[in-house]
Amino acid sequence: MKAIDRFCYKHPRLGIPDLMKYIVLANAAVFLLDLFSNNFFTYLLMFHYESIMHGQIWRLFTFILVPSVGGAGSVGFGLMTNVLFFALTSFFYYSIGTTLERYMGTTKFTLFYALGVVLNMVYGMVTYSGVNMYYIHMSMFFSFAVLYPDTRVLLYGIIPLKIKWLAWLDAAFFAYDAFFYLTHGAPLYALMPLVAILNFFLFFGGELMGAAKYKKD
Repeated sequence: MKAIDRFCYKHPRLGIPDLMKYIVLANAAVFLLDLFSNNFFTYLLMFHYESIMHGQIWRLFTFILVPSVGGAGSVGFGLMTNVLFFALTSFFYYSIGTTLERYMGTTKFTLFYALGVVLNMVYGMVTYSGVNMYYIHMSMFFSFAVLYPDTRVLLYGIIPLKIKWLAWLDAAFFAYDAFFYLTHGAPLYALMPLVAILNFFLFFGGELMGAAKYKKD
């Protein structure tokens, strides 16, 4: 952490101000374009191992532009549900992303996000599988939960819960996934979720240990 802090201090202009604004706007653009193209732009930009190995190198980076919620292929209630869910999740991650940037500083937050992207690239290439924004979102979510554990959020836009309880629930899902893969002879897959959010432990490990010590005391 000290090395990261020194690097950020020496390179204050390296970061991208309002990074989450550009990410969310790009996600919104792809979401809207997908509505009129039967998900063509998602298929073009998503992380796909075989396509990358056949020369479509841009997919190593452009997967961050692909929204987690697809826009095409649904009509009526299904389409409206997708639009609403996309809007709610985009606003949520924009909010926690901008909060983290204010807390960490622009350069440090940009490094945090970029490392998440790189780790997910490694995840996809090692397991020969597709990756998306899920683990990047999770690393941001866990970081925010450590800093502001008593913040209340509305689950599904309705149920008020403290964010620390949602974080514990997601951690339980992570543990279940690891256990499942370990017991089904796939230890590499069991480790990948932890590798994919390693930026969280690297940048917020001190805060996590401090919170645990404070609770113990």
